[in-house]
Amino acid sequence: MLVAPARVPATRRLAATLYGYAFLTDLVLLYPLYVLLFADTGLSVGQISSLFVLWAAAGIVLEVPSGVWADAVSRRLLLCLAPLLAAAGFALWVLLPSYPAFAVGFLLWGAGGALRSGALEALVFTELERLGAADRYARLIGRTRTAEVLGAVGSGVLAGPVFALGGYLAVGAASVVTCLLAAAVAARFPEHRPPPAAPVPSGGDDEPGWLDSLRLGLREVRADRRVRAAVLLVAAVTAIWGGLDEYTGLLAADTGMAEVGVPLLLLLVWAGMTVGGLLAPLGERLSHSGYAGLLVFAAAATAAGALLRHPAGFVLLAAAFAAFQLATVLADVRLQARITGSARATVTSLAGMATDLTIVAFYAGYGLLAGAMGNPAAFAVAVLPYLLVALWLLTGRA
Repeated sequence: MLVAPARVPATRRLAATLYGYAFLTDLVLLYPLYVLLFADTGLSVGQISSLFVLWAAAGIVLEVPSGVWADAVSRRLLLCLAPLLAAAGFALWVLLPSYPAFAVGFLLWGAGGALRSGALEALVFTELERLGAADRYARLIGRTRTAEVLGAVGSGVLAGPVFALGGYLAVGAASVVTCLLAAAVAARFPEHRPPPAAPVPSGGDDEPGWLDSLRLGLREVRADRRVRAAVLLVAAVTAIWGGLDEYTGLLAADTGMAEVGVPLLLLLVWAGMTVGGLLAPLGERLSHSGYAGLLVFAAAATAAGALLRHPAGFVLLAAAFAAFQLATVLADVRLQARITGSARATVTSLAGMATDLTIVAFYAGYGLLAGAMGNPAAFAVAVLPYLLVALWLLTGRA
């Protein structure tokens, strides 16, 4: 599909705003250090783990309501509010370091993540569709994931020097500033409200209310098997490798690499994720069988790289995470292409909630596996469900 020349600047402005927002959202200097902050404050491992549970719970509980709110009110508004909530949480952490402040901060951070999830994808796809450029969605979202990875890498590079200059207070202040900048960038997003997909019975208003948006989103998932399958595919593809990403540092340590070299191995994995996001336009050409093959390759490379128990295995792991990143982007593209109603953010948030629930279950299962057989074997076993997902894709039911 060709984009009209007059609309090219609008598409470029949307893309620039999207990349800037994604980069700043993940350029949080507290990312590499917040666990150390908790430990230095005197929290036990059990208390730190409970904070992670609160974080996940906030996202799960608020995921769908925030998506409904985005459809009923304004997706741009939620994208502005999301980093402001995170900024408030980070400020609490460094100004009042204590378990209650950390807990409230994680609740705010989780709420911000829920506000952003669903609203971002829905706004971008709707605007591209309005501009006659919906076929560019995969390219934009792939580059967005790359911008997020680059933001995380930037936080890792800058956190040390900033901490050396001013300790946790300076790192926290820098994190708050980047969140405020992200909110300012979000205000530049264009937003044109789509017409309601069905008559709205309440109030005689042209815009669907909160309950109407929820009903429309749930109705579309229940009534359309293709949308339902796409929602499940997003969760199935994203959750496991997203969970494994949290344990790559432990896997690196198990290779015998000295602590000073562990960040270099993780940088290799991040580089793979960056490449995977950039490959999205090529990935759109994959057939069902090609997509299934991509998942099989990613699972096999993950297992082989982990079981190698050597730093060289992280080359395979980087290739695997590139494939997983690409598969995740393509799953999102498939979902957005199949949604036809006006409750796009609601449906996308349902996929996000399914992903979050699957990740929580994965964390529990991985803990048992790693405790029984160690991280390398746990990595290899954890990716086996991808073979079932690939088989599902080959049946044509996805």
